[in-house]
Amino acid sequence: MIYLDYNATAPLRPEALDATVATLRSVGNASSMHHAGRDAAERVDLARRQLASLLNCSAGEIVFTSGATEANNLALRAACAGGGALVTTAVEHPAVLEVARAITDATPNALVVLPVDADGNVDLAKLDDALEDAGERGTALVSAMLANNETGVITDLSPVIKAAHAAGALVHTDATQYVGRLPIDLDELDVDLLSLSSHKFGGPQGVGALFVRRSTSLPFHPQMIGGGQERGWRAGTLNVAGIAGLGAAAEAACLKMHEEAARIAALRDTLEAGLLAHVPGCRINGIKASRMPGVTSVTFSGVPADAVLAAMPDVAASDGSACSSGAPSPSHVLLAMGRSREDADSTVRLSLGYATTPRDIERGIEAVAAAVAQVRSSLAADTEP
Repeated sequence: MIYLDYNATAPLRPEALDATVATLRSVGNASSMHHAGRDAAERVDLARRQLASLLNCSAGEIVFTSGATEANNLALRAACAGGGALVTTAVEHPAVLEVARAITDATPNALVVLPVDADGNVDLAKLDDALEDAGERGTALVSAMLANNETGVITDLSPVIKAAHAAGALVHTDATQYVGRLPIDLDELDVDLLSLSSHKFGGPQGVGALFVRRSTSLPFHPQMIGGGQERGWRAGTLNVAGIAGLGAAAEAACLKMHEEAARIAALRDTLEAGLLAHVPGCRINGIKASRMPGVTSVTFSGVPADAVLAAMPDVAASDGSACSSGAPSPSHVLLAMGRSREDADSTVRLSLGYATTPRDIERGIEAVAAAVAQVRSSLAADTEP
């Protein structure tokens, strides 16, 4: 298997595996007061500090969740509980867009979705217009992802934060594809809320976190009720093993981040150069924008992406977000960037990470080129009289 689908999930880091297994071998509820419970609580506290170190924030500002989807729900619902408009972007993950639509469904004009340009950059002029148009109602929240899950395009949040805060709005970012891959400093990046998932940077699946800045005054709006865990944000027994694995992955990612990012960026560039050289008619989406080091979105004109993926069973890749894989509709991200439906349906996402090797890239180029040629040959044969 040539694994090029890190944006769906990264392989479990050895450090995360060790921490998870060690915790599974122990016993104790982190809310219990006896020795076993205190041991579990200490593992959770350690993970909270490890993640806080990665983000450069206070450990007390972290709420553990089942992943970024839950964190997004918590953030958007809490921020918008008092009314006001919600502003987001056309290229957000469904875990933000669908929640935003659900929250504002009963209130006309309460949701503003900002467009992006052909490279996936947010139209900031439209943000200023949206904040001004909110009028007396005001804007409760601006939610803009830090890095796009399909194209890797990075959003410059500084002007977004400045404009939103000047209008009295909170700022949330879905940083799922950014955290653990590039440095982030929440002492400098003045967002109020940030969501992440462990499995994107080598931790276990099914665990994530929401950062809630200490100075942000928000009412608790938990998705589940019945307990006071995580300062009232999330009821339910803590996933101690998953949280321990998240913390270990965060620590490992932090130690090697600069080295990994530079190496992965070079591999991504080699991959793109190889595809452009060996596959006629392919195009890299968002190539002019600032992008994550390990993500490339490639359109193979006239060649259905699902057919390309089927023709290379030894390559793990995707035709968009893993959450919508297999869905009949084309990528909303690519459509928002002005791509045609045909081009959106002909786009493959290849994503790299900490364990990707030069041999993976070499084999990946060969496999993709062969698959596209095979599909094109089949399509040509089908159209012959």
